[in-house]
Amino acid sequence: MSFKKASILFVLGLFAFISACSSESTEEKIHGHLEEAVAQEKGFEEQQSKITELEQKEQELYSQIIELGTDEMKKITELSQQAIDAVTQREESLKAEKESLDAAKEEFQKTEDLIAEIEDEQLKETAESMYSTMSDRFSAYDELYQAYETSIQQEKELYEMFQQEDTEQEALTEHINTINESYQQVLDANETFNTNTTAYNELKKEYYSQAGIEVQYEDAGSKGNQEGEQSEEEQEENQSA
Repeated sequence: MSFKKASILFVLGLFAFISACSSESTEEKIHGHLEEAVAQEKGFEEQQSKITELEQKEQELYSQIIELGTDEMKKITELSQQAIDAVTQREESLKAEKESLDAAKEEFQKTEDLIAEIEDEQLKETAESMYSTMSDRFSAYDELYQAYETSIQQEKELYEMFQQEDTEQEALTEHINTINESYQQVLDANETFNTNTTAYNELKKEYYSQAGIEVQYEDAGSKGNQEGEQSEEEQEENQSA
């Protein structure tokens, strides 16, 4: 019996800092909202670590459960309840993660009216593309969240099935297959989210360059998830106001 667990990976946004000026231009005001949106996503990043740890814990419990025979129902029930508790904690982290993204979205949307005020047509076009791409990113996350939430509910149902002595092997196998299909939807949605994030980061760099906001990019390293994906977090430090 196989239960495919696939950790999802979120690419982090870019960070940039600019010292306060006595009179901010429209471009600098936009910059302020963009980086405040990044700050709002900090909780999003923190929840990712928790979710990954809980996934690993749950996978270990699952592996123990399927090694037990039907004559060990007491142990199966005990481990299944621990798994349900881990899934519930993961669901709470997922909700906290979404709250962080929603806050970032609210902050980011404050740039829309400011972008309309940009006088330079080329810069305005870049800013509009950046805004559109980030909006697509937020939409992709909403789809990702729904897919992941669905898989969480299905996992809870699986462990409840393990606790029932009359559950047939065929029913378990069918439900596990359903979970694996759900996780494929999660991975597909996650890929779209990451693609939009990468595109947004590039447009953001272009916007800063065209707006004359001088930044220095530093490679903060990369990390992979269980599926071998990688992300790169780049930090920027402003050199002049």
